[in-house]
Amino acid sequence: MNPRMTRRTLVKRGAAGAALLSLPSFLAACGGGGGGGAEVSGPLRFANWQLYIDIDEATKKSPTLEAFTAETGISVEYFEEINANDEYFGKIQGPLSAGQSIDRDIIVLTDVTRYPKLLIDNGWLEEIDRDLIPNFDNLVQVQKSPPFDPDRKWSIPWQSGITGIAYNAKLAPEPITSMAQLLEDPRLKGKVTVVDGFEDTGALVMLANGDDPSNVTDEAYQKAIDRIQKAVDSGQIRQFTGNDYTGPLAKGDLIAAVAWSGDIVQLAADNPDLKWGVPDDGGMIWTDTMFVPKGGNVAAASKFMNFVLDPAIAAQLAAYINYITPVAGARDEAAKLDAELAQNPLIFPNEETLGKVHQYDANAASNDVYLEKWAALKGA
Repeated sequence: MNPRMTRRTLVKRGAAGAALLSLPSFLAACGGGGGGGAEVSGPLRFANWQLYIDIDEATKKSPTLEAFTAETGISVEYFEEINANDEYFGKIQGPLSAGQSIDRDIIVLTDVTRYPKLLIDNGWLEEIDRDLIPNFDNLVQVQKSPPFDPDRKWSIPWQSGITGIAYNAKLAPEPITSMAQLLEDPRLKGKVTVVDGFEDTGALVMLANGDDPSNVTDEAYQKAIDRIQKAVDSGQIRQFTGNDYTGPLAKGDLIAAVAWSGDIVQLAADNPDLKWGVPDDGGMIWTDTMFVPKGGNVAAASKFMNFVLDPAIAAQLAAYINYITPVAGARDEAAKLDAELAQNPLIFPNEETLGKVHQYDANAASNDVYLEKWAALKGA
């Protein structure tokens, strides 16, 4: 990928970069797309993960959020407060269960976890307004009817990503391309972290064990638990993390980590020693998804969802965020910004990359016995 196109360094493109980031040209490029003619008031309070929005380093503001406000008149309050799915759900479930607002209009959680279904089943979400989302038709086909929300009444995808292995080539004794190395190479002891979702870390271990994470059995689950437990007990694994592995990895405090593709594409722009890849035995694919929590501003949230489903906006986001966009046509728009960007298989995956990744078993994600075993391991 052309490093100029990462969200960290796009503003260094000089005059061309300034033109790209200017609001009039940005709005002209996307051709509107606010959706619906009714007057909608804000603000829009948007809770998201770290490193998950475009940022102009000169102004420290998001071009996409500013463009949305310029087009709709809806101001945005943006919170980078989600670090891990279970951690954030634990924070919001108390107020939601008591019928209280959490003062957010959009939250972003991962589809392969148990939490989307819990939010829907417990009645803790507002139904989105599809009349305000005409750009829904721009979703790629595979995103239009997910198992947890087949009619897309409650959700719109934000970005997808792949879980794999990242390592610092300057510190690693050799390229780290397998979970066996990550969990069992003594030269990495205490310098390894893993993501705290079984659907990420545990699923990679299942693949390394020769098992299928899209069809989890009791035996396969236990085998993965036992292998990870051994790495915890030996001190091989330093910590279970959310998004917060990025700092120690970038600083060289870690040698390797179970990591998300887009994070490392971003971090490698500043530190070319950082490498990321799908493990030899395969990786996992997932989608972070937008929801409107109970009491949220449905109209403002739906307007925003529509805005980011415009291919030009989706391409602009992909150029910064470096995750996989759910929007058809975004690749063609991205090619107008940077031809090499549009060819990056981690942002616009080719068949070879997609052939190496798997989706996690939705039933296993809600299996209470499995979840208790995983929680006990992490708490050990």
